[in-house]
Amino acid sequence: MVKNKIMIPNKTIILSVFVFLVGCANQLPPGGGDVDLIPPKIISTYPPNGSINFDENTIEFEFSEYVDKRSFRDAIFISPSIDKQPEISWSGQSVELTFPEGLQDDKTYVVTIGTDVVDVNNKNRMANSFSFSFATGEIIDTRTISGKVYGKDIDGTLFFAYKLFDADTSKYLNKKPDYISQAGKDGNYKLSGLAESKYRVFAVKDELRDLLYQADQDLIGIPNTDVSLVEYDSNYVGLNFSITKIDTVKPRLISAAMTDRNHIIVTLSEVCDSTTFNAANFSIVDSSSQKILPVGYLYRNNSKQEEFVLSFTDSINTENIYYLSAKILTDVSGNIFENDFSSLTTTDKLDTSSIKVVRTNLGPKNEIDFQNPELIVYFDDAIANKEITNAVQLEDTSKNKVPFNLKFMDDATVKIKPLKDFKPEKHYVLKIDLSKFTDASGNSNKKDTLQITKFSTINGVEFTGVSGKVKSSKENIVVVLQDVSDQTKYFTAIPDNTATYSVERINAGLYSLWYFVDTNNNKVFDKGYPEPFKFAEEFGIVKDTLKLRPRWSVTDFDINIK
Repeated sequence: MVKNKIMIPNKTIILSVFVFLVGCANQLPPGGGDVDLIPPKIISTYPPNGSINFDENTIEFEFSEYVDKRSFRDAIFISPSIDKQPEISWSGQSVELTFPEGLQDDKTYVVTIGTDVVDVNNKNRMANSFSFSFATGEIIDTRTISGKVYGKDIDGTLFFAYKLFDADTSKYLNKKPDYISQAGKDGNYKLSGLAESKYRVFAVKDELRDLLYQADQDLIGIPNTDVSLVEYDSNYVGLNFSITKIDTVKPRLISAAMTDRNHIIVTLSEVCDSTTFNAANFSIVDSSSQKILPVGYLYRNNSKQEEFVLSFTDSINTENIYYLSAKILTDVSGNIFENDFSSLTTTDKLDTSSIKVVRTNLGPKNEIDFQNPELIVYFDDAIANKEITNAVQLEDTSKNKVPFNLKFMDDATVKIKPLKDFKPEKHYVLKIDLSKFTDASGNSNKKDTLQITKFSTINGVEFTGVSGKVKSSKENIVVVLQDVSDQTKYFTAIPDNTATYSVERINAGLYSLWYFVDTNNNKVFDKGYPEPFKFAEEFGIVKDTLKLRPRWSVTDFDINIK
């Protein structure tokens, strides 16, 4: 009699089957092959985009490939906002979002999946955000706002749209937006499914992804206008933003220290504008006698932008305690601090140095353009006697004098402007008799000290430029040509009465060409302010990259502004 045997699989087979099943249950990339460089995308949704009368509490997405679950969870934006976050469940490349409390009746919902979603294989991010809308009623809102954001690190920028109400004085950025969208890699965005209303939109680089703007860490773009969408199918195109870090911190006096009996080095908390650099804005306060000593002179230090030097003639008693007072400090962002004080470190060291020339604007080759020339001379101390025109001479190599105007830019910086253009490819000489200069301490050169600077002019044949017509019904247009490699370098042009703009005699290179509407007539692009709210000025990009070649100006480069 033969008994039946029970076949027991060996341990190796069991382990292999287990590994296979685990592999099927997890999102694992296939081994080998080319590196995956294709970003994931959404290939279908449920309900389909534009659906109406949707009465379920679950929606679904299907991706083109496996995506990272955590990145998906962090990239979901639903407008209008819901009180409780949806429950998420996965099945392969599909994901379901379930709303436990259901959806409101007669509402249009816009679901946006941001570009933070990455695939499993190679962490490729979605190239563009994805949005679709559906309605729980018979009518779906189809209004849109679209545009582009410009600036550094724009990828992933969010767009917060808030419904505006006439009686509402709340600070919109302190609450979550009514509608949300996100920019793609190219900076383009679109807010869809908007209800009939008036909107204020902000571009925010939301670092915490909490849908709130934090000025200390988030970049922001301010709109140039509010958008009113009243028609059923109304669309607003071209609401562009320039994102920047908004400085909301007021400037302060950090320190004030005397280097000798007549000079004080002042350090500010940040760079301030020209209104701060005025000697009359500062005074020295003797806390013992309550005597106030005026400051006679101010000039910029050569080291840091936050520093400058004050010079005064009164003597002080180093046994007393002194403070430096500033009437008003205004930084480059417009933040103001009034009546600031800083303790003054004193010294009774004498100033025995006479004034010297530190540098000029001629550069390493001592060259200057022959057209519209300006010579700027920087001294190492404030010049007490301002009548120094007779101490300065400008002449050619034949010793023919060149007439000029002289202007103080600050108490230690002088601009020399010839009344006529120089001649091209010629040599000139700037002579400064330093024995005729006196500083606040009364120091002057005891003997003749003639500072001679030889320089030459260039004909500018290597220069380039761009010009054309500005075709627009708008007023106060300012055209900007900006260096692509160094955006601190730019040139502005205001169209003349024939609508012609022109930027000439500049170095060849890559530039961007753009414009703004100068509503406050200060010739500077105003990016606006979040609180108290201030609109940005309207702007537009004409050409992202314009290659200007040497010896060849680009003409008839017209700018059409709608």
